[in-house]
Amino acid sequence: MNKKKYLFSSESVTEGHPDKICDQISDAVLDECLRQDKNSRVAAETAVKNGAVWVFGEITTKGFVDIDKIVRDTLKKIGYTYSKLGIDYENCGVFCSIIPQSHDIALGVDADKAAHHMQGAGDQGMMFGYACTETEEYMPLPIMLAHKLTRKLSEVRKNGIIPYLGPDGKAQVTIEYDNNSVPRRVHTVVVSNQHVAGIEKDKIREDIIEHVIKPVCGDYLDKETVFHVNPTGEFVIGGPQADAGLTGRKIIVDTYGGMGRHGGGAFSGKDPSKVDRSAAYMARYIAKNIVAAGIADRFEIEISYAIGINEPLNLWVDTFGTGKLDDEQIIDLIRKYFPLTPQGIIAHLNLQRPIYQKTAAYGHFGRNDPDFTWEKTDKVDVLKKEFNKFLNKK
Repeated sequence: MNKKKYLFSSESVTEGHPDKICDQISDAVLDECLRQDKNSRVAAETAVKNGAVWVFGEITTKGFVDIDKIVRDTLKKIGYTYSKLGIDYENCGVFCSIIPQSHDIALGVDADKAAHHMQGAGDQGMMFGYACTETEEYMPLPIMLAHKLTRKLSEVRKNGIIPYLGPDGKAQVTIEYDNNSVPRRVHTVVVSNQHVAGIEKDKIREDIIEHVIKPVCGDYLDKETVFHVNPTGEFVIGGPQADAGLTGRKIIVDTYGGMGRHGGGAFSGKDPSKVDRSAAYMARYIAKNIVAAGIADRFEIEISYAIGINEPLNLWVDTFGTGKLDDEQIIDLIRKYFPLTPQGIIAHLNLQRPIYQKTAAYGHFGRNDPDFTWEKTDKVDVLKKEFNKFLNKK
């Protein structure tokens, strides 16, 4: 029986969303540690509410990190420059509680301390990677449009096109798929963005549709597309005044918008010895190269680890019926061409660099940035050659 048309939604949030404030601060702390000591062990968490920011966690580094300066610089860069926006970078309170990484964890993670003399995983867990042919970024269309909308909201705020907007905002996109799972049109767009008091609702709606939604979603809009702009009527109180923020609370925004699975571990504030981050990046790298090589049109991989153990516990793949090779053949290719130990992943993707603050808003995947090494498709040629060998044997 043919699958009927269906709808799928994904959301993104702006860099000024309270949770994203926290992700960016945590990753800014990580970046400063790695800038001074590439072997830093960092698990930095941030919380924000009203006029206060708390940074806490475990850090072992040879460097010195000025937490207070990082917090204030991050808030200023985002645009929290006066208190009515929900927090003020100059006058907020900054509180810090940092201790060194647990010695027990270091025994399993640091190669010179581990019994097998190989760097082990920084924790147990399972990580997923996903890719598909829906967009040129090999990402699902709903999350890509949602990210582009929230980035556009920040752009029109900062460049003065819609000067009355505040830093806090959200977007959600619902895509209509046909019975072959091909995206056809934008069914609904929801945009909510903080604004100064006294702006008419109709003006906000008109400006956001004209300067944000149409430039981003134009190719997929039609006369039946539904727009919800600030549907509650007002969004004056925003930022940490309206909602508390925490690091790691937007993991679906960070990854595939719900289209692909997520193992549950957050990314921000964690150095690459934590497989929650590094192995999820490797999983995306694998999935993207498999799809770009034409081996599948839609692909997902799971990799799992145990703390202190350097080899993964399992590999699992799913091509959702689009695979041109058997799952076992794909797994053989993955094991042959992709490093899967924590040490191998870190080296191959060059992860011991201060590149992480910019990952902390608008998604970790589907970004055209040379520092995002997990987005490279440099394994495509060798995978195509292996793919052709398998076909020739049939």
